[in-house]
Amino acid sequence: MKQFKAVFITEWLKLRHANLFWITICFFIFIPCMMGFMMYLSQHPEIIAKMGIVGAKAKFFEDNSWQGYFDILNQSVAAIGLIGFGFVISWVFGREFTEKTITDVMVMPVNRALVVMSKFLVAMLWNLLLIIVFFAASILIGQWMNLPGWSAHLFNSALIKFTITALLTLIVTTPVAFIAVAGRGIILPIAFVILVLILSQFLAMAGFGPYFPWAIPGVFTVSDPAQGMALVNTSYVILILTFALGITGTVLWWRYADQK
Repeated sequence: MKQFKAVFITEWLKLRHANLFWITICFFIFIPCMMGFMMYLSQHPEIIAKMGIVGAKAKFFEDNSWQGYFDILNQSVAAIGLIGFGFVISWVFGREFTEKTITDVMVMPVNRALVVMSKFLVAMLWNLLLIIVFFAASILIGQWMNLPGWSAHLFNSALIKFTITALLTLIVTTPVAFIAVAGRGIILPIAFVILVLILSQFLAMAGFGPYFPWAIPGVFTVSDPAQGMALVNTSYVILILTFALGITGTVLWWRYADQK
């Protein structure tokens, strides 16, 4: 336990001294600001008419109510969250290679599995903070816009759905850690995140969303799922397997892979 605590504190100190931490906070505040901007444009069609492609995008925000706003919020955390969470995981596990400190880490008299688990814990805490920041900023912007349809019941149900969506998205990012250590850096895992995000969109449209791990959070956000767009029991099994395989693969690679 003492070893894990020491390794965790080391990883946390690395995070505290990293500018990237504050950059991600700003990014997860910026996205709700853009959502609010698009919602504002959709409320003013005379402005949309003058803004070309930006105005066309704003038409997707036509439901100018808290219900519509929460729907967009859930879809955003499933898509943008995958990129943000994946980037965090990539940095936490890939920075040792880009900064050439992997050898120093490997020679520490600490169980390597503890190093991996401490990195996962730091990454998960970081991502949980981003989830809170994202939701809080979204609520503040929605209140500032004075959207109609607010109620305590709607807020509670939206909070539950947002939390589940965010956690489902977080669960499927563990394989990114394995890609980061196997690829010895942050470029390959980021490319992997972008690839699975694109595949998620196409597979969801083809009806395979409930069976593709990285599409499942997005499918969960659908309010009125059509045939082939509803989660099944197998979907949750796939999520658990993806989460477990990501962690297990990372631990095994860290413990047994040749670091020379």
